[in-house]
Amino acid sequence: MMAHMVESSPKRRRTGSGALLVATGILLSRLMGLVRLRVFAHFFGLHSDAADAFNAAFRIPNFLQNLFGEGVLSASFIPVYAGLLARGDEREAGRVAGAVIAILSLATSLLVLAGVAATPLLVHAIAPGFEGPKRELTIGIVRIMFPGAGLLVLSAWCLGILNSHRRFLLSYTAPVIWNVAMIVTLVAFGRGADLSFLATALAWGSVVGSGLMFAVQVPWVLRLVSCLRVRLDMHSGHVRVVLRSFVPVFIGRGVVQISAYIDVLLASPLPTGAVTGLFNAQLIYMLPVSLFGMAVSAAELPAMSRATGDADEVAAYLRQRLNGGLRQIAFFIVPSAMAFLALGDVVSAALLQTGRFTYGDSLYVWGILAGSAVGLFAATEGRLYASVFYSLRDTRTPLKYAVVHVVLATALGYVAAVHLPGWVGMAPRWGVAGLTISASIAAWVEFLLLRQRLNSRIGPTGLPLSYMAKLWTAAGAGAAAAWAVRLAIGTQHPLVWAAAILSPYGLVYFGTVFLFRLPEGRALLARGFRMIGR
Repeated sequence: MMAHMVESSPKRRRTGSGALLVATGILLSRLMGLVRLRVFAHFFGLHSDAADAFNAAFRIPNFLQNLFGEGVLSASFIPVYAGLLARGDEREAGRVAGAVIAILSLATSLLVLAGVAATPLLVHAIAPGFEGPKRELTIGIVRIMFPGAGLLVLSAWCLGILNSHRRFLLSYTAPVIWNVAMIVTLVAFGRGADLSFLATALAWGSVVGSGLMFAVQVPWVLRLVSCLRVRLDMHSGHVRVVLRSFVPVFIGRGVVQISAYIDVLLASPLPTGAVTGLFNAQLIYMLPVSLFGMAVSAAELPAMSRATGDADEVAAYLRQRLNGGLRQIAFFIVPSAMAFLALGDVVSAALLQTGRFTYGDSLYVWGILAGSAVGLFAATEGRLYASVFYSLRDTRTPLKYAVVHVVLATALGYVAAVHLPGWVGMAPRWGVAGLTISASIAAWVEFLLLRQRLNSRIGPTGLPLSYMAKLWTAAGAGAAAAWAVRLAIGTQHPLVWAAAILSPYGLVYFGTVFLFRLPEGRALLARGFRMIGR
């Protein structure tokens, strides 16, 4: 029987529910992350050396987490582990899982030790614009946070196990605990505290949260992997497949992370607030990326990795799943991008404007966020294309195009951040918006290259222009309605302002796509009625 028939509608429904569970977990963790961001903004504001130091330091140990973490393990470990489960070979699956956690623990421990020792060099490399007490504070925070990053890597292994067994909700909800630990630290020590002391305390809170996040997942993993054997086993052929896949994905992920560090490097000499403004904008930008791009990609990867049959059957099945996933992502990403472009100050003010964080700061974050919004569609759709390559055990193609992305973003970002503001007569601090625009251009190039290469391999994929035109028309109508309300009510309290402006935006968008008879809109409405009926 053909592969796409073997994995037909029941499987599709299960993956659809899997994507919903992933999105639910991500939504809960991201919402808690936004609460953390708001509490951080309340105590630190935007223009403080302590805020810049913490946000720059936050990225350095996260380099370790992102190298070994969810993206790498999803691409290298899940296809092999899920394939063994599909064949009913639980003993070998447990052996592979145990070998991966052993290798991961050893490598992470060595890198954490090396990172702590080399922290001054890392800070100098990533934030050369930091000097004096600001630099010393950054060094101290990085050294505290490195062990916590190691724990987050182990949590990513748990996520790989749980996702392969379709236990999506727990793995993506676990970061709530990490965010709560940081929020509790801010509230407990923030009132009247010196900002340098508070930044250091927050780093310790992050480490505690990382430990709790790992601890809450381990019992469930042990229940699912009954044949788990934790040992440095390099002899299994399946373990060697994971390691061979791991290396190019590790390099590709590292290249992407280097791009993020280059952004910090280019932003660090800019006026105080540039690094924190970039960090805030990227956190807001990551909400739809995580909710829709990561959710669909995470749910689809195990399913696509289980495909069987000859080359034509597998290709047909992958096209079906990919096109369905692209529609799901675009349905929510298009209005998100339009909201960031047209109403970014409203979004930023609702999330961040409190305490020392002013409306002027919200406008600054909007400018940075708008640059990211240009590439939001390409970045999220590109994640799903990369997942298809990973399901085919091809990790080199995404690596090659990730390198193109980084080189292009770095070259454009240097010009945009360092030279462009002077050329057009803008204040130097706006150079950071040039970084996000440059990254967006690079994301489009990477996305188009991935799509072209995959289409030559499995056949035509992508979204019809008519479908995209309807989505953008609906989003434009929503933005027009939102601006009409905005002009009518004037400036209000940030939360009241956001509710009054963003509500009609959402209603008009979903109403328009319903009138266009798009199946995603009707499915969403039917799901809402079912939930109300319960």
